[in-house]
Amino acid sequence: MKKSDDLLVGLETGDDAGVVRLDDQTALIQTLDFFTPIVDDPFVFGQIAAANALSDVYAMGGRPLCAMNIVCFPQKDMDISVLTEILKGGLSKIHEAGALLVGGHSINDKEIKYGLSVTGVVHPQKVLTNRGARAGDVLVLTKPLGTGIVSTAVKKKAASDESLKASLDLMTTLNRQAAEALSSLSVHACTDVTGFGLIGHLAEMIEGSGVGARIDSAALPVLPGVEEYSQKKLVPGGLFRNRNFREGMVEMGAAVPLHLQDVLYDPQTSGGLLVALPEADAKKLNAAIIGEIVSDHPSKIVVV
Repeated sequence: MKKSDDLLVGLETGDDAGVVRLDDQTALIQTLDFFTPIVDDPFVFGQIAAANALSDVYAMGGRPLCAMNIVCFPQKDMDISVLTEILKGGLSKIHEAGALLVGGHSINDKEIKYGLSVTGVVHPQKVLTNRGARAGDVLVLTKPLGTGIVSTAVKKKAASDESLKASLDLMTTLNRQAAEALSSLSVHACTDVTGFGLIGHLAEMIEGSGVGARIDSAALPVLPGVEEYSQKKLVPGGLFRNRNFREGMVEMGAAVPLHLQDVLYDPQTSGGLLVALPEADAKKLNAAIIGEIVSDHPSKIVVV
């Protein structure tokens, strides 16, 4: 693979996006994400998918500049009005991000899929990555957890209106405000919490870095209804895959409630930012402090 000094973030650390330096003042952020519908309302699905894709730019400390639609649609089997609403929902979030829609690509497919390819910009000296957390940092999470569990409960027609509304509000909220608040702080590592769950993304943050993490389970912000749905085993299959992949890095305290153990591995959609930074800076944010970075158990996550 061709290497360049201008490739600031590539494949090596599994970060949220790629970053290429254009000059001393500007670096380009590139990312893409798309998935199948997770809600029935096509407009809301478009909003969620777009917010999820835009989030990767915010996780890198950047500003979205432009986006392109990625569309798979069964044109012979579904009314085109459904696609229109999906694209309208996505466009509403692109505009909310202050970005431009510049095109896209569509194919005929038996299953709907939608998302964005997003280009953003950031100063080369202000790029945030998922590496760099330091012992003594605290861990901050900017959105509650549990969207995967709530979505499963919705599919089983077991979710309350309160849970559904809270989950939709969370997934359609851009991480723009959180990213802007971080821009003036001493952030050492940042990522967004999506399909790998909180544990999976935190594992990427500390793996092979010489530091470990401690999570205070009582401090985790969780969507309403999650405890009930977890107790009823209404959890997504991705939760088990995440647990199987990362549980070897985790020491789970015996007193941690079972629903919070589930939440830690729950795959999120358009989740919040997970940030490692000094405690003094963390207290300036309107976000939950959920743990800390430590030196005494490198590449290990201890949950208490």
